[in-house]
Amino acid sequence: MPEAILRTTACPLDCPDACTLEVTVEGDRLARVAGARTGNPVTDGFICGKVRRLPEHVHGEARLRQPMRRKGAKGSGRFEPISWDAALDLAAARLVETRDRFGGAAILPYSYGGSNGQLTQDTTDALLFRRLGASALARTVCAAPSGRAATGLYGKMPGVAYTDYPEARLIVVWGANPRTSGVHLVPWIHAARQRGARLVVVDPRVTSLAAQADLHLAPRPGTDVVLALAVIRELFASGRADREFLRRHARGHEELERRAARWSLEAAAEVCGLESGEIARFAELYAASSPAIVRCGWGVERNRNGGSAVAAILALPAVAGKFGVRGGGYTMSNSGAWKFAAFPVGDAPPPPRTINMNLLGEALRAEAEPPVRLLFVYNSNALATTPDQNAVRRGLAREDLFTVVFDAVATDTAAWADLLLPATTFVEHRELSRGYGAYALQLGEPVLPAVGEARGNYRVFGDLAVRCGVARREEIPAEAAWVEALLDSTGKGDALRAELAERGLGTPPDGEAPVQFVDVFPRTADRRVDLVPDELDREAPEGLYAFRAEPQEARYPLALISPASDRTTSSTFGQLHEGEVAARLHPRDAAARGIADGARIRMFNPLGEVICRARLSESLRPGVVELPKGLWQRHTENGSTACALAPATLTDLGGGACFNDARVEVEALP
Repeated sequence: MPEAILRTTACPLDCPDACTLEVTVEGDRLARVAGARTGNPVTDGFICGKVRRLPEHVHGEARLRQPMRRKGAKGSGRFEPISWDAALDLAAARLVETRDRFGGAAILPYSYGGSNGQLTQDTTDALLFRRLGASALARTVCAAPSGRAATGLYGKMPGVAYTDYPEARLIVVWGANPRTSGVHLVPWIHAARQRGARLVVVDPRVTSLAAQADLHLAPRPGTDVVLALAVIRELFASGRADREFLRRHARGHEELERRAARWSLEAAAEVCGLESGEIARFAELYAASSPAIVRCGWGVERNRNGGSAVAAILALPAVAGKFGVRGGGYTMSNSGAWKFAAFPVGDAPPPPRTINMNLLGEALRAEAEPPVRLLFVYNSNALATTPDQNAVRRGLAREDLFTVVFDAVATDTAAWADLLLPATTFVEHRELSRGYGAYALQLGEPVLPAVGEARGNYRVFGDLAVRCGVARREEIPAEAAWVEALLDSTGKGDALRAELAERGLGTPPDGEAPVQFVDVFPRTADRRVDLVPDELDREAPEGLYAFRAEPQEARYPLALISPASDRTTSSTFGQLHEGEVAARLHPRDAAARGIADGARIRMFNPLGEVICRARLSESLRPGVVELPKGLWQRHTENGSTACALAPATLTDLGGGACFNDARVEVEALP
């Protein structure tokens, strides 16, 4: 039996926590994964159940082990193996042919957060596609509206560190469920509770944290902006706004007060489906408690009003004067704590056009101008994560579309590929990863050999750039050299190298637990909060903080939400879960439709239908149906997921996806 060797690496998956992992390697196999017990106070010896199954992900039946070319019909999943030389020659030939015949705009690289590392995206891939003159992709399926709001108001100022949560007297968790996404925040919330902190949760579901909260508000999906503005109005009207803080540190507070004025407790309660007393109690708790933290999650942004909702929520600590103390302020994404250099692409021209990834179905129509002729998918499972899933599937079925999928496992999207390239997982390649909740930078080295013939992104896209004739080998930095350049670009250089060598973690220039308005300030021109930024006000269709009413039709009265689950990280690890996933309905909605617990149901709207089982639960507000995000076609009876029912419409800021604007009807099936 091979000797068991314990090694350390870092998790770069799309999660705020950036865990340090202790992995056990036996020969060339990953045997076990655990959380590091020393060095990383956020990981603190435990990991999520998703990453615990990493050995199955790395070595399972779905793993792609060699390049393959399509053999059967599109979507059949039938392929034949070919060599890497043949695969790279084919990919390069099709890229060059597409550019020469149809123009670079006919090439679309499609990627997102399958790996959030600094080496697997925006490096040699950027070099390849920029120099080919390919279309650019607006990567906005998640975090774009919130990023626009946070940048507009605060210049993406770093937020409250997890380790400072125990200092808070009040914690507001709004549109987030750390139990399923970012689980390492939960112990810090519990520590605060043990020290007497109050907890408010805003979520249309009774999550495990909501069940423990001092106050749980369950607004209708899409109405968070109204709720936040009502609290802001109440703070101003009751004299509990911190006007001295606003005078010294903010711009636009008079205009924000004016825009919030229409949302009385009663008006907001009617729109949000709440009691006015609940909103009043929320405002009272928030005003009276200090330090107070608002943890704003990405669930808030997934609707037509998402950007304005995030802006209103992030305005709360400024209006109430909650900054300037440890454990006070807000946390959203802390990715802005790190600044890295962009990969050098030389004098490549700007992209000829930008395609929003949420509109992929529209972009893949043969009638598009110009039509996409070559789709290159990596770090993403497009079919499992993009709105209007059926339109995407129709596009992938086009015979005149050549699709390359570069992934570690055979995803739903991979079944539609013309060419499959096997990618390494993060335990098989070097990766520099930063947290966007935890303040951690980690350099993970490969802990086992590549499985089969899998290759890393940095190498493959560099090879393709050379084969396509758009780059010379000698002008592409060696991977190790680019890591050094990235470390230097942070401004810490040798100090950062010393931290990584000593503790395995690098701390950002402003420290690993900055206090807002003491150690860090808004990264705006005058270091003030801009509560009504002109740029955002122009971008929002009806102006910043405008509430656009429910996109509801009488035929489709139920709001479908698709939150994160404890099964997958976005869609990663979906292949490890067999069997159907049930949609959750409130018993009142089920009774009105004659639906019993466990019954087969059809959930539908004009975009498509999902056939699955029903699970009745009083932990949802009436009028809301839940089917988790990240599901694969194996998880429903007819192979469609919540994405099939989500409209390809965009949020008010940032061009984000409106998954939670899906409106459906549900009926029982025999």
